[in-house]
Amino acid sequence: MTFVISQGCCRDASCVSVCPVQCIRPRPGDPEFETAEQLYIDPAVCIDCGACVEECPVDAIHPGHDLPAGLSDYLDINAGYFSDLPAYDRVPVHRPRPRIGDAPEELRVAVVGTGPAACYAITELATMRGTRVTAFERQPAPFGLVRSGVAPDHPHTRLIADRFASVLARPNVDCFFGVEVGTDITVAELLEHHHAVVVATGAQVDRRLGIPGEDLPGSHGANAFVGWYNGRPEHAADAVDLSGERAVVVGNGNVALDIARILVRDRAALARTDIADHALEALRRSNIREVVIVGRRGPDSLACSAGELGELCGLDDVDVTVTCDQGELDRLASGPHTGDTPRRRANLVLEAARRTPRPDAKRIDFRFLSVPVSIEGTERVTGITFAEQRIDRAGGAPLLVGTGRTTTLDASLVVRAIGYSSRPPAGVPVDASRGVIPNRAGRVLDEDETVAGLYCAGWAKRGPSGVIGSNKVCSEETVAAVIEDFTTGRLAKPVKTREELAALVRTRVPGAVGVEGWQRIDAAERDAGRSAGRPRVKLVTVEEMLAVARG
Repeated sequence: MTFVISQGCCRDASCVSVCPVQCIRPRPGDPEFETAEQLYIDPAVCIDCGACVEECPVDAIHPGHDLPAGLSDYLDINAGYFSDLPAYDRVPVHRPRPRIGDAPEELRVAVVGTGPAACYAITELATMRGTRVTAFERQPAPFGLVRSGVAPDHPHTRLIADRFASVLARPNVDCFFGVEVGTDITVAELLEHHHAVVVATGAQVDRRLGIPGEDLPGSHGANAFVGWYNGRPEHAADAVDLSGERAVVVGNGNVALDIARILVRDRAALARTDIADHALEALRRSNIREVVIVGRRGPDSLACSAGELGELCGLDDVDVTVTCDQGELDRLASGPHTGDTPRRRANLVLEAARRTPRPDAKRIDFRFLSVPVSIEGTERVTGITFAEQRIDRAGGAPLLVGTGRTTTLDASLVVRAIGYSSRPPAGVPVDASRGVIPNRAGRVLDEDETVAGLYCAGWAKRGPSGVIGSNKVCSEETVAAVIEDFTTGRLAKPVKTREELAALVRTRVPGAVGVEGWQRIDAAERDAGRSAGRPRVKLVTVEEMLAVARG
């Protein structure tokens, strides 16, 4: 018997470090680690010890003989990865952990944000001797996109929050939730109370299309739309009109597929998740029968993972179809496709292209080589117009060129899922063109000069890429920079105490929530969920959360 890594792998590589025979690939440091869709277990080497199962934070590893329904193909997927992999060494990778040593003082670090990157940084710091971490979060509830970005029908992915929760409750971690750095307290003030500040606020601003009609009611950014169905307080009350029969999602990455799936998924299945109540009720009344997912490139440039696409194609009551030039589909079929993920993705696209939609089924249609040029409507969205493209290969390198034709689709809802940009707190430099904080290995730069004591991690550092676990290696690199600068004396000593910081926060934000307050919110949501047969029923307003946090 062997163990199998399946869809849902967060790729934080915790399993790699505990595997006694090093049969899990790719590992941190391998060239393909940053781009791999998931990790894989070599069935020819696995010794069935189960260490990886115990370590996996998202329950994505299963015995090969007992795979859950719908995941049986992952036996071949894991084995297939190694059939294409050149001979690899099985020497364990030992990444030396940075050490503070015998420092004469406690290292104090403020971490701004509590999403995955922030929590990995807090974990790395708080589990060292001689450290104290202060976590700041603008929402009364922690965990960032784990709570408010992961699709509600992906509950296993959210399990990583349980591991993060135990770190936030450590005695050397102070938590201030409901406090916005840059507004309630400045970065400069944090540096008065800490040796270093790590900014891990993610990428929370939707990129824009820059076309007419983009601000009409019925046009939404993916961050806002996902926040709406996940109950993020600033979007819980958004007006989302689902009265039309067609929605269009611009972009074809994983977030786009999540949105499409939620719009057409069986309502009874959604009712067993922690989707926000207001969104569930709106979806029950929804008239949407078709979601069109639009990309400007060809089918060989689909941005989603094969796992996400396979899940979409496996929905029983939804037809997945493809609208694309037949020549491009023929080219996709002829390959070559190097690596497991491109092959799987290509096969899924080709299978969908051959499918004849059922007249009574809901439908998700992938439309390629289409560039949005305007969103139609006067008082609200009524449609979207695309310019058609083709791929010109006459000059060697593929070149996208316009055909001169346009297509207008009737639609009452348009969601743009074309990426995000970071908006760090005031006082933190930002590269507006790239949407990230300029940095070198996590050290924040201003005019190419290092800003003493200021660091970044996660999407704010490298842009919106990878999955939850991708932030672990990223945050470890940043923490290593903090430790190096501390032990070599490059960091200024705090001039104010921990008690003075707590007093300042209480004065500025009397309702600030600590870890005990969050635990009350968490317990209340889980209790409400148990009575409804759901993981939790979320509180979606700041007022509700604060009332529960106060007990």
